Amino acid sequence: MPSFIITDIGSTTTKALYLTKRSGFYRLAARAEAPTTVEAPYEDVAIGVRNALEKLGKEAQKQFLSENEGELISSEHEYYSSSSAGGGLQVLVIGLFSKITAVSAQKAALGAGAILIDVISNDDNRSLYERVDIVRRARPDMILLTGGFDEGDINFVTEFADIINSANPLPRFGDKLKLPVIYAGNIRARELIEDTLRDEFNLHIVENLRPTIDKEELGPARKAIHDLFLSHVMQQAPGYSTISNAVSAPIMPTPLAFGHIISELSKEEQVDILAVDIGGATTDIFSSINDEFNRTVSANLGMSYSIANVMQSSGLENIKKWLPFEIDDIVLENIIGDKMLNPTELPANEMGLMIEQAIAREALRLSLDHHKSLIRELPKDTKAGSIGLIKEPEAISDWDHTDTLVDMMRMGLLIGSGGVLSHAPKRNQTAMMMIDAFRPVGVTRLAVDSVFMMPHLGVLAQRYPKVALQVLVDDCFVPLGTIISGTGSVKIGQKAARIEGHINNRKIQFDIFRGNIRVLPISRNQIGHVKIIPEEGMDFGNGNGRAVETPITGGETGLIFDLRFGCDQRISPDIVKEWMISTGCFSSEEIDNARRQARERSRNNKN
Repeated sequence: MPSFIITDIGSTTTKALYLTKRSGFYRLAARAEAPTTVEAPYEDVAIGVRNALEKLGKEAQKQFLSENEGELISSEHEYYSSSSAGGGLQVLVIGLFSKITAVSAQKAALGAGAILIDVISNDDNRSLYERVDIVRRARPDMILLTGGFDEGDINFVTEFADIINSANPLPRFGDKLKLPVIYAGNIRARELIEDTLRDEFNLHIVENLRPTIDKEELGPARKAIHDLFLSHVMQQAPGYSTISNAVSAPIMPTPLAFGHIISELSKEEQVDILAVDIGGATTDIFSSINDEFNRTVSANLGMSYSIANVMQSSGLENIKKWLPFEIDDIVLENIIGDKMLNPTELPANEMGLMIEQAIAREALRLSLDHHKSLIRELPKDTKAGSIGLIKEPEAISDWDHTDTLVDMMRMGLLIGSGGVLSHAPKRNQTAMMMIDAFRPVGVTRLAVDSVFMMPHLGVLAQRYPKVALQVLVDDCFVPLGTIISGTGSVKIGQKAARIEGHINNRKIQFDIFRGNIRVLPISRNQIGHVKIIPEEGMDFGNGNGRAVETPITGGETGLIFDLRFGCDQRISPDIVKEWMISTGCFSSEEIDNARRQARERSRNNKN
């Protein structure tokens, strides 16, 4: 098998990897990066790719660039790439009702790796003028138009086709080309949609993504979005034709590549997976549940450019509850404002680091809430024989009462990615940010993508899934350990369960108590087996009071027993300090330093 060159062409940085075989296994041999060159004065992404590959060659002491004119990569290597340059794949989504077909349309677009410019629905309280203006000014890569069950009303989609036609929106790239429009709505409206849009737009008609109230068919719409990304967006974007001609498999949008490797891992290990990529402006949540891939983007929830939105959405009190010190509201607001104005600045001291990680917990929590709100069971049609005939307004109340499909008791693996998680000074801090935000229940493994290789491996997995998964485990993931957590009615301070088992042939036996967290240091190469014997009223994943036996693996943090939440425990700075010390996140000295820094900052503010 060949060696592989893989690039991820990001909005600001192009990251290149070199994978080659050593001792029978593929390993990461070198990595390099260079500025992305999608904007003026360069306007050619291939320049940035060549710069990254030239640096990669120096790092690996090899020649990766082809000496043949017109070729990019030397023929002895296979080349793959993902991309989010130029703002990624931008889609305008239109659906009949916000909680029915518009939700399904969002899931289809996001699952294809898109960034949503806007979501327009019949019940979004915007006037006709506002909707026309949005469509006219959007400059998307494509429009996804949907709405109506197959036997439902067709007025909305036909009226909106007229709006699209009259607004005459232009594509983001290639002003002289027709803007792609994907129609994935009521099949009875297809002829009218075609008559309205076929002349002025690049129209593609696929199966209705929501044919009935209790059925979603997202695959055809997702495939159409991805195919148009390759044939329209990639071919018009500056310099992408050079990359397209060099790759051994189609270029993938970076979020889609990220999600693809998660889906492959979920199938390989037969577990549900939840992954997060937290950035400066947005936070992406990915899940693979029952072999179904889902992705949501929480726009305006990030750690730099949109950090003030996290503060506004969560509230100062929710941020302060994660701090081991008191701090004035106005001081905290100023610190958050400074970060928004200076997004590249890193925390200068212990106080700043703890505040950053407190905000990250809330950004992650809010993003998971958003993910849960979209990834839900479909309403059931309770009227026998009437599936497909029900009107969407009648279904809204049913949708409001459906349960989320994101069950933290079922999640077997949580994966963290993004600067605040990947580059935390201590891995224990990464683990605790994820645990505090996501609150897993049962037995869950934790890992972090420390070098942001998952998009690279996702695009490689199109052709070589086994190789991609092997490199993922060996070179990409840093295992943080295993968390065991339970839920139930046992009160704070009371015994919740008995733990029995062994770790590397060392016997363990102890009790765990409600309200506490305990960490056993177990390295990534150590394995074990534990039996959890709950008290009546506690559930660790097998039902009330029923024992759970499970193998465990170690990691940078170890084996974590967490029983802090769900028992009305009042969280104070002293309790947070105790948690931080017991989990190895911060020392007592570091916390005392942070407390002194907070006092000084508050005193200076008053003066």
